[in-house]
Amino acid sequence: MTTRQHHTAPLARLTLLPLLLVATGALAAEAQYGADPQLPEPQRGLLPNMGVPEQTPWDERKPEVPEGYTITAIATDLQVPRQTLVLPNGDILVAEGKGGGNAPKVRPKDFIAGLIQSQGTTAVKSGDRLTLLRDADGDGSYEQQTVFADGLNAPYGLALVGNDLYVANQDALVRFDYQPGQTAARGAPETLTPLPAQINHHWTKALTASPDGQYLYVGIGSNSNITERGMAAEVDRAEIWQIDTASGAHRTYASGLRNPTALTFQPGTDTLWTVVNERDELGPDLVPDYLTSVQAGGFYGWPYSYWGQHVDPRVRPQDPAKVASAIAPDYSLGSHRAPLGVAFSNPAVGGEFSNGVFVSEHGSWNRADPVGYKVVFIPFENGKPAGDPVDFVSGFLASDDTTRGRPVGVSVAPDGAVIIADDLTNAVWRVTRDASAAAEAPSDMGAGSSDRTSDDTAGETEKAPTPETEPAGSGSDTNNA
Repeated sequence: MTTRQHHTAPLARLTLLPLLLVATGALAAEAQYGADPQLPEPQRGLLPNMGVPEQTPWDERKPEVPEGYTITAIATDLQVPRQTLVLPNGDILVAEGKGGGNAPKVRPKDFIAGLIQSQGTTAVKSGDRLTLLRDADGDGSYEQQTVFADGLNAPYGLALVGNDLYVANQDALVRFDYQPGQTAARGAPETLTPLPAQINHHWTKALTASPDGQYLYVGIGSNSNITERGMAAEVDRAEIWQIDTASGAHRTYASGLRNPTALTFQPGTDTLWTVVNERDELGPDLVPDYLTSVQAGGFYGWPYSYWGQHVDPRVRPQDPAKVASAIAPDYSLGSHRAPLGVAFSNPAVGGEFSNGVFVSEHGSWNRADPVGYKVVFIPFENGKPAGDPVDFVSGFLASDDTTRGRPVGVSVAPDGAVIIADDLTNAVWRVTRDASAAAEAPSDMGAGSSDRTSDDTAGETEKAPTPETEPAGSGSDTNNA
């Protein structure tokens, strides 16, 4: 596949000069995966160690997937695709856009960090729209691509409850009427409730619906790394809101989550899960980003502590009572991976990937050695993470530390296809199991059964067709700060 790049020229990898830094220790830390990660001592200096890989085109390459699976680009030349939603008839909605940009720079390092972060983003203008992809004949080529709705404000999270399609813009949760088979919205959306949008240091608003469709859950990131703009700027931030679909009334469901970037319910349960981007500037191996179940009323540490009761000495005033109440997350993903997507698998995915979750890692900017830039699978046993992450889609980061793409949202279709948005390539990728691999292991369908068919779709669904043929196409892009 030839992929067209939209930036004007390759950008050299940027790493701050050592004379600006304190010693950072080993760049390659021990693996920090699982429930009990090894946490080094904090490292602080004049400036954090930062670097973004140079952008490079795919040319004829593709991302790498496990043996027995095939990956294809089903849409290209999009306008900053972030999250996707598989609709009941098999259509795929893509939220396109990028927000923020209004956070004032309060420290010299903010200017430098902003410059470096910008090297890992696309030059393509924010789409501020939803695009619908359709494979009408089930041949694997999504030949129909239409703008479902435009004029939105940095849309990100998506959820369908019956005939109500919800979109989390960066400033409001809105609702469209949706009828099966629609290729375009019929009119402007209705605002269900405003969302915090001042400063918007972390602008993305993650979204999922409860299994019964009564509530929506919205992830709202902090307005700073570690309260450098003051606590007044953090009112209603670093939280997950629970919103009543009938009235729009909301309450804080959980707090102390620095930047909850994706949400989903565990199939067959009422357990909410999220992935969270943790704080920076404590060294290349602090603080681990994480996957966790979310307890109603739970507090997860930010800003006062991390990974339970590890106090962050930078926060003033400190709050020992809040630290004592902080819940340690379920599963460490490692530091600075920048997870932006999470989706539970289903039996149709097959093989060792039948029971667990997929997490997309957008990739680091805040350490010299890049990490992340892939989609990993975390196996589950007895409803909990069990074991190290397994690479499911990699190759976004090349061996020479250049990057071809950055995965964002991930969705799993009823037919087992895994859908990945890539906001650097400006494409949507689709991973399917080869027919020969599925035929060799018919027993796979018994594991990890699910009562739900699509991560953010509540209500009855139809099974989508199983495409086999690779489409033709070409295409081309922030760490979610």
